[in-house]
Amino acid sequence: MSTVAEQRDSRARSTANGIGDVVQAGVRQFVALSGETPERVSGVRSSEEGWSVLVDVVELERVPSTTSVMCTYRLDLDADAHLTGFERVRRFTRASTDGR
Repeated sequence: MSTVAEQRDSRARSTANGIGDVVQAGVRQFVALSGETPERVSGVRSSEEGWSVLVDVVELERVPSTTSVMCTYRLDLDADAHLTGFERVRRFTRASTDGR
């Protein structure tokens, strides 16, 4: 088990390599496990355990495409950019907005 300082150092190394590298590593692992290919990354942030990345995936393609069903997955990555888990956190149609 790593200490908080070790996790912080590892996360700092990941950031030094580029946040894009962290995201790409997480997306590659997600695709390999789920078979889903994200259309876009909609969020990324560091967390106590490493990184949290949000990706949007087409769940059900429809015509017209504005009615396609999309979903957002949260990818949890450790400080070394290894995928530790993922879950679907939202479903929506492509044309919808958050309304916040």
